[in-house]
Amino acid sequence: MPKKTIRKYLPNPEVIRQSKALQIFGTLLHDANLWHLNRRSARGAIAIGLFWAWMPMPFQMVASAAVAIPMRVNLPLAVGCVWLSNPLTMPVMFYLCYLVGSAVLAAPLEPFAFEASIEWLVGSMATIGKPFLLGCLLMGTTASIVGYFLIDWLWVLSIRRAQRDRRNGNGMK
Repeated sequence: MPKKTIRKYLPNPEVIRQSKALQIFGTLLHDANLWHLNRRSARGAIAIGLFWAWMPMPFQMVASAAVAIPMRVNLPLAVGCVWLSNPLTMPVMFYLCYLVGSAVLAAPLEPFAFEASIEWLVGSMATIGKPFLLGCLLMGTTASIVGYFLIDWLWVLSIRRAQRDRRNGNGMK
């Protein structure tokens, strides 16, 4: 079941409430809907988290939470999905964004060597900035849409499977 699988990996709500980065939301974090896991809250949270995971910015978790709270979707899931982009996956994801943006803009690929520094980032934005940022937006939007419909489909599939199992007398496993 998607609900059981998702719940197994979600952090404790109290841990999220105590996060220093999310303290800016104050009492908004006490809304019970932010912690409830159902089909609507799961698919919305996945979509929000996957979108922000592709954005090249610091504090992606805060941005994800800032959107999840007014949308009243599962906050831990939205914040957790942001971790798709992490120090191991980020170079590959961002290079893919650059390739996608260059293809869409029909821009020639500029040679560059990645460095994890502000100086490199500022200097590179003049040459690779437009294709890179467009690629990030396109990849974030695509991942968001695919994630939304994939979790929705998996949720419906699990409900149908559970109903079929109950009809056949197999019970829920």
